[in-house]
Amino acid sequence: MSYLIAVVDDEAMSLTNAKNIIRDKGMKAVCLRSGNDLLEFVEKKTPDLILLDILMPDMDGFETYRALRQFEEKNDRSRIPVIFLTGEDNNETERRGLKAGASDFIHKPFDEGVLIKRIVNTIENSRTIESLTEKATLDRLTGLLNKASGTEKVSKTCKESPGALMILDLDSFKLVNDIYGHDMGDRILTSLAGIIRMSIRSEDIICRIGGDEFMAFLPGLTKEEPVRSIVEKINARITEEAAHLMGKDHGIPLGVSAGVALCHDDDNDYQILFRCADSALYDVKRNGKHDCKIYDPDILLPGPEEDLDSDLERVVKIISERGDGKGAMLLGQEAFSWNYRFIERFLARYGGSATRILFSLSSDEESVIFNEMISEFGNVLKESLRRSDIILQWQHNRYFAVLPLYTESESNNVIDRIMNAWTATGYGDRIRVSYAMSKIRKESYESGE
Repeated sequence: MSYLIAVVDDEAMSLTNAKNIIRDKGMKAVCLRSGNDLLEFVEKKTPDLILLDILMPDMDGFETYRALRQFEEKNDRSRIPVIFLTGEDNNETERRGLKAGASDFIHKPFDEGVLIKRIVNTIENSRTIESLTEKATLDRLTGLLNKASGTEKVSKTCKESPGALMILDLDSFKLVNDIYGHDMGDRILTSLAGIIRMSIRSEDIICRIGGDEFMAFLPGLTKEEPVRSIVEKINARITEEAAHLMGKDHGIPLGVSAGVALCHDDDNDYQILFRCADSALYDVKRNGKHDCKIYDPDILLPGPEEDLDSDLERVVKIISERGDGKGAMLLGQEAFSWNYRFIERFLARYGGSATRILFSLSSDEESVIFNEMISEFGNVLKESLRRSDIILQWQHNRYFAVLPLYTESESNNVIDRIMNAWTATGYGDRIRVSYAMSKIRKESYESGE
């Protein structure tokens, strides 16, 4: 166990005792005499754990703990686990320490076995939590931040700094999956993620926000030319990588389109910046792709002299580009509600029926694995249903699907198709899938497992 333990205590005897116990077990110990000494130390090194005495002059353990957490948050550091030390037999002090967020509490003088056991358990538990947190914040395919964690980080950063918000879309990516298969598609996406990461600075934020869409925020970058240079570099490298992976004669016009919103001040609203960058991206997509557009409302907003035929063509191109894809559509609640109400009105006016199915998933697996299974079941639904069907993740473990113009026999067949596809994933015996099914404009319900 080559752990580095920082021991903070103003009592020399207590420091020596803790140091000897820790080093006897093959761990490294750094002895510090005050809270200020600790704060100076963590600026240069990051210990695996801190043993922090509560009763110290000048800055006590609680004050030191708060200053440590403020330092970590300000510098975007991981939280170092802390075990409080005290020579007092006081339940209120212990309660206060644990409430503050300490990992554990140890009384002095130390019991060697207790001290070592709690150090090891605390470090191992902290690393397990870090691993689970990392899995929850990273995109599994590319290793970049996922949409939720990336959006949160960008939203916070653009309030603190001027910079450039960039949305990048991989052009003609659907052809890669259609012609060369999804394995090749994954390799292309992974390569693009690496190219983007190498083309920007270490302090820049990058995340994957969709199948072939990425977002980056570049703090302090407020000029057009450096942004355009980055996009040109990405386009040149993805062209080279595509030729390497699929052969020089692959024939697919792969490239990256980028929409950018520049903000010259801090305290920026992420939602506004994103809409501006997305608007610029639309303009690139309808004007040849493989390019970069900086948001400019005077250029992007249609002028009064633009005729309706041109505007119609523009709208169709934009909607068609974003709406392409195989299988059913997995929508957010608002979009799903609008589509659902349209289906109801359409059927009421023109006849026919639609099938509603609510799927519920349960499992005895750990939460992280169960979450992966839930996501995979959503993919199975999308691939098993038609492009005219819509899906909503109603709750964490429930999906609601609406299938327009299905007959009763077709509804039963689609359940079989979904279950067979789910079994083929290998998760079928590890997760239980129940469902309830009904018809729009009919009151009869079925349920099954």
